[in-house]
Amino acid sequence: TVSVPVAVKLSPWFTALASVAVDMVAAGADGLVLFNRFYQPDIDLDALDVAPTLELSTPADLRLPLRWVGLLHGRIDGSLALSGGVHGSDDVVKALLAGADAVMTTSSVLRNGPEHVGRLLLGLQAWMAEHDYDSVAQMRGAMSHHGAPDPDAYERANYVKVIRRAAARFV
Repeated sequence: TVSVPVAVKLSPWFTALASVAVDMVAAGADGLVLFNRFYQPDIDLDALDVAPTLELSTPADLRLPLRWVGLLHGRIDGSLALSGGVHGSDDVVKALLAGADAVMTTSSVLRNGPEHVGRLLLGLQAWMAEHDYDSVAQMRGAMSHHGAPDPDAYERANYVKVIRRAAARFV
């Protein structure tokens, strides 16, 4: 037992992620971080050795944690932190709209320097002013599964819609 808040950083590769999330909070976690990023080794063909590699995230990496934060918001009692793929202020906005209580970024700060955090905050403030949001609390979860105009977009049923739209472009 500890007296400080504990957040569990989860991997996205659980078979029943929502169930694991509920279980972690029920076991005492105060929050969840979605997601842990594993660094995978590569094989150096010239040296014939296993080589540790570091590939920074890209904005495309945002989609997976964004989906799960949107699905879990309002369904667990713990807080949700989104980690992975956050590079610009629009990414911060998306994370908050999905329901994140905290938004984490490392790759963008490594690429752009610590002053980039200030640019992210300024972009967030500008977006909020442009869209008439008075606070982060007001916007948090507005586009989660519970708040989205089309909640099915978060679920597997949306897969068929995406495939049909893509197929129509090529036919």
